[in-house]
Amino acid sequence: MTVTEVLQLVDQLVFKHRANHLNDLQSKVIKGIWEGQTYSEIADGFGYESENHVGNVSRDLYKILSKELGEDVTKSNFGWSIERLATSLNSSQQIVGIINNHINLCLNTSNGQKQASNDEEKTKQKTSYINLKQSPKISNFCGRSKELSTLSQWIDNPNTRLISVLGISGIGKSALVRYFIDIHTISFDAVIWKNIKLYKSLNSIITEILSELNTNNQNINTNSLLNQCLQLFNQKRCLIILDNFEEIFTNKQFAGQYKPEYQDYKNFLQIITEIEHQSCFILLSQEKCQEMISLDNELYPSHCLELSGLDESATQILQSQDLKDEESWLQLINLYEGHPTYLQYIIILIKDVFHGEVAEFIKENSLILTEDLKSLFDSIWIRLSDVEKDILLEISQHNHSISRDEIRQFLSLSSMDIINGLQSLSRRFLITKSEGNEKLFNLSAVFKEYLRFYQSVTNNPELNKNL
Repeated sequence: MTVTEVLQLVDQLVFKHRANHLNDLQSKVIKGIWEGQTYSEIADGFGYESENHVGNVSRDLYKILSKELGEDVTKSNFGWSIERLATSLNSSQQIVGIINNHINLCLNTSNGQKQASNDEEKTKQKTSYINLKQSPKISNFCGRSKELSTLSQWIDNPNTRLISVLGISGIGKSALVRYFIDIHTISFDAVIWKNIKLYKSLNSIITEILSELNTNNQNINTNSLLNQCLQLFNQKRCLIILDNFEEIFTNKQFAGQYKPEYQDYKNFLQIITEIEHQSCFILLSQEKCQEMISLDNELYPSHCLELSGLDESATQILQSQDLKDEESWLQLINLYEGHPTYLQYIIILIKDVFHGEVAEFIKENSLILTEDLKSLFDSIWIRLSDVEKDILLEISQHNHSISRDEIRQFLSLSSMDIINGLQSLSRRFLITKSEGNEKLFNLSAVFKEYLRFYQSVTNNPELNKNL
């Protein structure tokens, strides 16, 4: 059997079971298993750092095949099971199918292959070009089922033109969108991921996209890039992901202020939300700008998804690291607010110093900041305006939520500065409103610990010399 025939057969079994065809990741896994690759080799070929996710996908497929074939299908007998199924199907000219309690395939060896070929061609027509080379590798994605469902609803809507996925550094914005693309069948002519860190200008990104999709070898007119780009987005349904969008914003000012050399992005975002076309943009950013805020969903079809920490699903991160004391895992997750990157850094510390014993780490009875965490927060801190820094340092001195009026009492700042500073910090996801009283503001416990450490260092002349 050829790989194509195997994929067609498995696809029909999966479709019968779930009414969904194989997605790109599942097809890649089936192809790899058939060709004798290890999970690690398959993961590497698809851009994953760990084979765990590939293993989970394959085991899910084995369960489906086992139920449909009425036998236990595993990695070791997958090839034999498929070969035997194909032989049974080919033994009858009409075909046939296998009639048992589980499946009744009605495939004609000629018509069935033709139909499968047509289905495959339709899939290719839906997404004829995919470039995810600049997207991050995924390791042990977990949770976010609600967020994935929300993204699906928005992206499936042909009227959606702009989606912003926002959150503090390391919360999992890029991982969420990459995972969504991997597991969903989306009807776009092209899917392209661009990391803004790698480009000097918007024009360089537009030029590269036009070059990638220039199937007719037409000359690209550098004097009318925006017009050509809009024509492309009207002719083809493209999904464009712009990662690290905060790079175009100015440091030491309030959130979402464009650098002078990136002002054209502001105009570009306004145009793609106002002018009719059939494409969709996803922006991934640590900061929210005005153009990401939808004032009228009907007039400006844009959406904003703000990510917070993981729930109990974060235990999957710990499971993959062979940590001990499972009864203490939720306590660790809550301590570090379900933030995937915080947890990754702390896991390394627990394995290096506490022999993987979570309970021993919890006995320290305090938030511990690793050097990696300090470095992460340093990168956030340097982006802030002086007003924002003053507000955060003041909030960090209190063990309770604090109101705007209280902040005004403690700081010699104008009301306007405090109001704008609080809004900017909210747009950076560094403060949140209290659930019980929206007039009160909260600060992340982990970031508060960093701020207290920062103050202790800056107030100590000897330590400050080393900063």
